[in-house]
Amino acid sequence: MTGKGADWRPTATAEAIRRRAAMLGELRAFFAARNVVEVETPLLSAEATLDLHLDSLDCEVEAPGLAKRRMYLQTSPELSMKRLLAAGAGSIYQVCKAFRGGERGRWHNPEFTILEWYRVGWDHHQLMREVASLIETLLAESRRLEPAAYETYGELMKRHGGVDPNGTPTPALRQAVERTSSAEEAAGLNRDDLLSRLFVERVEPRLASDRVTVVFDYPASQAAMARLNARDPRTAERFEAFVGDIELANGYGELGDPAEQRQRFEHDLACRRKAGRPEPPMPSRFLAALEAGLPRCSGVALGFDRLLGLDLEARRIDELIAFPIERA
Repeated sequence: MTGKGADWRPTATAEAIRRRAAMLGELRAFFAARNVVEVETPLLSAEATLDLHLDSLDCEVEAPGLAKRRMYLQTSPELSMKRLLAAGAGSIYQVCKAFRGGERGRWHNPEFTILEWYRVGWDHHQLMREVASLIETLLAESRRLEPAAYETYGELMKRHGGVDPNGTPTPALRQAVERTSSAEEAAGLNRDDLLSRLFVERVEPRLASDRVTVVFDYPASQAAMARLNARDPRTAERFEAFVGDIELANGYGELGDPAEQRQRFEHDLACRRKAGRPEPPMPSRFLAALEAGLPRCSGVALGFDRLLGLDLEARRIDELIAFPIERA
């Protein structure tokens, strides 16, 4: 049967479904051997991301004894997992579903599988090495990878992008972007958008496909929820892991200062307001957890579907998930 009547069928192959199950088992064995505890937190929460570039999916929830309230499907389990860390859970991980509105494409589906873990007492360099080790372990059966490479964001941008992310003036960044985009399009981008465009267009295509490349020391303006580097406050304790041009993971030396985090959230809300974007409430429970004391730690989120796609040499996420949004 073709056409609409075939929509009941999964888009993932039987091989992908079996390999997903096997890889989840390997992932859990990896963390069990390292005494990292698996946890579960709510997918549906009263708190949501304030990141300007992420859209939370929301709904109204009613239950006996509970007033009708707006709640959000998590874009990642970060806020809830950090509440566990503040309560003394120790090093933990979670593999679960995450949801992001406005995302659909080759490697994007509004619902996807995320792996997130936190290492108490570790700096982000220690976690970077564990991220590379996990990726190499889970891809060991399908590809032979060279030893991981560790490169700073600044050096890669100078080498391949021809700009210094911490020193090149914004008008010069805009001129660099205009070489591949219209002047009108470039004019609508702020400094971080310009840097991101240059990184995607000039750096990512040059990353090796036969090894994990970990990029670290992102600009402080892109810190998100990471600490700033004590040795160079122009940069943040943030890293991303790639195989070729596929971004797999995004990690931080986690910010534990509640006052600074609140300031960042207020800035994010102001940016959302200016852009006419929805404004979720301030994550008060998360901030209360920071007030109680987040242990010094580093954390990372990894796109599990993308890792599975590399293992199976898939061309798009639809080959890896049973029912993408069009068939859900």
